[in-house]
Amino acid sequence: TLRIIGGFLEPDSGDVMFDGQRINGVPPYKRNINTVFQRYALFPHLNVYDNIAFGLRIKKMPEKAISKRVAEMLKLVNLVGYEKRSITRLSGGQQQRVAIARALVNHPKVLLLDEPLGALDLKLRKEMQIELKRIQEQLEITFIYVTHDQTEAMTLGDRIVIMKDGFIQQIGTPQEVFNHPYNLFVAGFIGTPQMNLFDAKLVKVNGKYAVQVGGITVELSEEKQAKLVKNNVAEQDIVLGVRPEHIELAKEGIDAKVDVSEMMGSTVHLHVTAMGRDVVLVVSTMNMTGAEVAALTAGTSVKFTFGGHVCHVFNKETGINLEA
Repeated sequence: TLRIIGGFLEPDSGDVMFDGQRINGVPPYKRNINTVFQRYALFPHLNVYDNIAFGLRIKKMPEKAISKRVAEMLKLVNLVGYEKRSITRLSGGQQQRVAIARALVNHPKVLLLDEPLGALDLKLRKEMQIELKRIQEQLEITFIYVTHDQTEAMTLGDRIVIMKDGFIQQIGTPQEVFNHPYNLFVAGFIGTPQMNLFDAKLVKVNGKYAVQVGGITVELSEEKQAKLVKNNVAEQDIVLGVRPEHIELAKEGIDAKVDVSEMMGSTVHLHVTAMGRDVVLVVSTMNMTGAEVAALTAGTSVKFTFGGHVCHVFNKETGINLEA
């Protein structure tokens, strides 16, 4: 998709529209679009200044104007003072900043980013995510960003397009795809740790929709009731999704046994076995004593439950959210 937008590939069918104009067949250099690649694609024999200035020199822009543009870009990507530095003497993060500066120096209307942080270590990736967000907000241009890292997508995206095998699964804001996943693929892809999935039943109790799982019955929230009523959803076997952070330890609930306990500071991640499957709970330690936290060790028996407002109900055959 990114290559088609950039003009490196021709679509088999359909049109690429840019500001209301069809640009199929328009070569990449004539589109007001630039690309940042995962492997930087910098010229190792040129210094930082000359790498950034390269595209402007190809356009035969006056050297004075080039110098002004390059200075603007160096300031934007926090590389002032690195003008004469050899590319080979830069860290991975600095090289990526040069690549971003080179792509932005022509003032494109759209910047395509093909997994630009994939080659960086975790700490640098986090730093560059913040930098990219800052740059995008400062320039107010569209970034189309490809990533396999859903945390990165949630951090950077104003809108997320989730694709599988070339087909769009869902388009929405980070909040929308997190709170209202369209299908099981989106539900499992968005969120860390992944959403827990259970075999369950959707039933009606006193005219209200509820889910039955692990010996407990949980009535769904009014918002979910309304959507299920609108879709005329019948009682049926379902796949129930509940995010780890929405599960609570309780005196009464589903029986589970702790396999692994991961202390994460303000939370503890409990990997438990319940109903014959692995389940993850993210438990806040804010209101727990040190002894209570320490007691959550491997082999400990616990019970857990969840509210009706955090349940996601999916059709067992199609995987589609029954609220959709």
